[in-house]
Amino acid sequence: MNRRSDKEMMDTILGFAAGDERIRAVMMNGSRVNPDAPRDLFQDYDIVYFVTSVDDFVADRSWIRRFGDILIMQTPDDNVVPPNDRSDSFAFLMLFTDGNRIDLTYCPVERISRCRDDSLSLMLLDKDGIAGDLPPPSNHDYLPAPPSAKQFADCCNEFWWVSTYVAKGLWRDELPYAKFMVDRPVRDMVALMLTWHIGIRSGFTADPGKCGKYFKSCLEPAKWESYVRTYADADVNRMWDALFEMGDLFRDTAIGVANRLGFEYPFDDDNRVTAYLKHVRALPKSAGRLY
Repeated sequence: MNRRSDKEMMDTILGFAAGDERIRAVMMNGSRVNPDAPRDLFQDYDIVYFVTSVDDFVADRSWIRRFGDILIMQTPDDNVVPPNDRSDSFAFLMLFTDGNRIDLTYCPVERISRCRDDSLSLMLLDKDGIAGDLPPPSNHDYLPAPPSAKQFADCCNEFWWVSTYVAKGLWRDELPYAKFMVDRPVRDMVALMLTWHIGIRSGFTADPGKCGKYFKSCLEPAKWESYVRTYADADVNRMWDALFEMGDLFRDTAIGVANRLGFEYPFDDDNRVTAYLKHVRALPKSAGRLY
């Protein structure tokens, strides 16, 4: 199947809106209006239709066929408990069989003033001139901000505190528990500290991307290689190695952030927890007491 071009997709999106009187304005958000975002085949079209009645398009979904053959679709507002108030916005996330994807949100016209606050916004159609002038799209709203002293301290505390959970899970051979702890709260804190590090290096002008997707291009090669080593498979020994790699990377990065921003790094917590982790790793499974 031939993939529709960008022009064909935009013609479909705008043509549908132009021909339906219920749609009064069309806005595009996301990476396609970000001048700094890389371009590739997986970029979706983040579109907002501002309409006179959201419920019209939710109740009768026959319009979906106008956009192409669906490979799979999700309507996250259908999955909310309690159900979403359909007087508000409603999203249709649509992946088509030709590989294109549209994330299409219907919003009441009255919400246009709130939706225009996103710095990655480009007005494509405004039938009534209700949006006013928008500044050129930029990633300004998505750049990291310097942490406060408390935010920095809380990040350090969370990293070292939850690291002990990983150790417990590994010693008990509770793979799902240990994996969850290391790849969610612990990794989240590593990613947050790396984000602040990237911010400091760039004067808080570099965007590390959602979930750190641009870390590879934003970090020094040695830091990136260390970060890659924090990903382990299900082997317990390699998971232990990855946990200590995380500790080394977090420590080195956090000390640098602390020095640049005038914060105190919790060396005592680090030293005590690191010693604890080493002790638990060496602890025999037959041990009757921790110490």
